[in-house]
Amino acid sequence: MLDSKIPKGSLGSKWEDYKGHCKLVNPANKRNMEIIIVGTGLAGASAAASLAELGYKVKAFCFQDSPRRAHSIAAQGGINAAKNYQNDGDSVFRLFYDTVKGGDYRAREANVHRLAEVSGNIIDQCVAQGVPFAREYGGLLSNRSFGGTQVQRTFYAAGQTGQQLLLGAYSALERQIALGNVTMYSRHEMLDIVKIDGKARGIIARDLITGKLERHSGNAVLLCSGGYGNVFYLSTNAMGSNVTAAWKATRKGAFFGNPCFTQIHPTCIPVSGDHQSKLTLMSESLRNDGRIWVPKKQNDNRKPSDIPEDERDYYLERRYPAFGNLVPRDVASRAAKERCDAGYGVGSSKQAVYLDFAFNMERYGKIEVSKRQISNASHEDIMKLGKEVVAEKYGNLFDMYAKITGENPYEVPMRIYPAVHYTMGGLWVDYELMTTVTGLYALGEANFSDHGANRLGASALMQGLADGYFVIPYTMGNYLADDIKTKDIPTDHAAFVEAEKAVQADIDKLMNIKGTKSVDHFHKALGKIMWDKCGMARNEKGLKEAIVEIQQLRAEFWKDVRVPGTANEFNPELEKAGRVADFLELGELMCVDALNRRESCGGHFREESQTDEGEALRNDAAFSYVAAWEYKGPSQFELHKEELVFEECKPTQRSYK
Repeated sequence: MLDSKIPKGSLGSKWEDYKGHCKLVNPANKRNMEIIIVGTGLAGASAAASLAELGYKVKAFCFQDSPRRAHSIAAQGGINAAKNYQNDGDSVFRLFYDTVKGGDYRAREANVHRLAEVSGNIIDQCVAQGVPFAREYGGLLSNRSFGGTQVQRTFYAAGQTGQQLLLGAYSALERQIALGNVTMYSRHEMLDIVKIDGKARGIIARDLITGKLERHSGNAVLLCSGGYGNVFYLSTNAMGSNVTAAWKATRKGAFFGNPCFTQIHPTCIPVSGDHQSKLTLMSESLRNDGRIWVPKKQNDNRKPSDIPEDERDYYLERRYPAFGNLVPRDVASRAAKERCDAGYGVGSSKQAVYLDFAFNMERYGKIEVSKRQISNASHEDIMKLGKEVVAEKYGNLFDMYAKITGENPYEVPMRIYPAVHYTMGGLWVDYELMTTVTGLYALGEANFSDHGANRLGASALMQGLADGYFVIPYTMGNYLADDIKTKDIPTDHAAFVEAEKAVQADIDKLMNIKGTKSVDHFHKALGKIMWDKCGMARNEKGLKEAIVEIQQLRAEFWKDVRVPGTANEFNPELEKAGRVADFLELGELMCVDALNRRESCGGHFREESQTDEGEALRNDAAFSYVAAWEYKGPSQFELHKEELVFEECKPTQRSYK
């Protein structure tokens, strides 16, 4: 039976009561305890800095050459917090409610409320670190709109919020490295968890430069390794992003929660050909400040400037008048797919819609005319001033689009289409962020806990920093207080020897196949299966086919993959091979989970379960639970359920109309 360890009491008091009654580790004992942290993005860097500041000895691992390379750096639009600087009705409860509703009532209330509670502290922390958030004329931090809400609660630093937040966490981490409290292992990849007496006591890591396997022990292990969107091959994730750390934990007994919950982001630059290895995201802040439309006429090949206003279909504003372009990502993505499938798509592929800034450029320009007291301003003058405002707010994003497409988005609308972005599923964790393996924690996107079936925009950065700065220092201490008598764990223990042998055997197996097909061949084939049959829409027939096809592809992989070079050197193809091997197992589980969940909710859209208007139709009576899957062996998974209880947010059919 899964124990989520949710504290008793009212929802608003659970976290404060927990902090007031959890066990503590005194400073002298903290100095004798070692923590292993895998991944140094926002969750990992903030956790490493915070725990080292408290006095713990920390070992931090990342496969990049620097923590600054973590994929957190790619987040553009902003970070949510319930500060109510706009005085527009925001509150902790409203952020909590929007998050639960946006996740289509498939998230754990207690975790989400805690996230909303600490959100304001995150902003204070980051400002103190010097993160250059945008500010209003009067000095207050600026906010902008994001999907799934009717208030402005998203703090931002132009179009590079993730980069600036990561630099803040990185500076705190580097301070602890300089003080000797954190030992940083870059260019290292975790390849297994080591358990002793049922507890996570260390990891096996591979030095990616020399190929040498290393044993590292600790009192607890934190996985902060991000999401698994690259199972689709083409996604907005960095090409190195992978599921290996989480999947190795799954094979050692950590349950995997809600693997089928994948977020499709509505504002991606469309696929241009088979040559692509990744996709590029245009920030959701652009969707919320621009207008989405397609021609009202099918297969309309006219230039967008030649299509008059009355022949344009602003379909989000038409279908969802209350929220318009501010609907959540899953809703916006499905609406774009529906228009394109119906023959209203634009561009050469007809798999795109327009994201148009002309309306808001004119609006901003008129505001500037008033501010500068310019009389008799021409339309050209107004648009010029408006473009200057847009350039100040979103200039780097517009420049990025221009470089990739060769089009000037200040003059013509952007073309966008949905793409795989974030994964709401991840390792199952309890209220304390501990997995089903004692002493093994998962933070940020690596866990399943806060976003249900659909993450609201600008909440990924919020969760990563909340987990690292403000949650794990309390919850891990509650566990380690009972572990202070544990002496340094020797890495010559039989469990370490056995784990290293198993890792070496897997590496040898990959190197000795000497097949004819590249790793990318198998990754692309898996991605096509996943996108076609477990992507924006799923159905029973397609999912059953996908499971069989993935099993066949996996068998072929282990017979015919070609990994050049040797294991005892820098070998990126070997790295990729290990990661794709894990994706081939995860992909099957994703389809199994999607097949089992015979309802539509958030990013999981079963074609058999939809309303007359084509919206997601939940089945609360049968599926109001977290699906936690236990790995039993290849193609063998056992389902465990954590029933979801809603005290404050009673599930209703989501409506953004």
